[in-house]
Amino acid sequence: MSVGLLLITHNRLGDELLGTARTMFQRMPLRVATLAVGKNDKPEEVQVAAERMAAELDEGDGVLLLSDMFGSTPSNIANRLADVERRRVVYGLNLPMLVRVLNYATLDLDELVAKACSGGRDGVTVGEV
Repeated sequence: MSVGLLLITHNRLGDELLGTARTMFQRMPLRVATLAVGKNDKPEEVQVAAERMAAELDEGDGVLLLSDMFGSTPSNIANRLADVERRRVVYGLNLPMLVRVLNYATLDLDELVAKACSGGRDGVTVGEV
């Protein structure tokens, strides 16, 4: 078993990030799904889909939910999913965060949360001028 990974983002951002990450890995080390939230989507309908997806991804070790921006509709949906035991949410999804999580796929849920946060933070740097 392993942790499942659900990306809940604005529009198709999660699909694009996952597609890019797929080019870096020969195979996905975790079960991953994406949920795109569009401006015309009804949040209550998206919430039902998100719950179904999270349940399908959970093989017993939990689900890590990554959302792109805290306080937005995708993050609110993710946050409501985290009311269930063995689910955690990290906000601020970026490519370094996603790659870090995938690189440490054998870790448990709480350890993956820490890796997601460090990957996101460490991936933001200032270049030399």
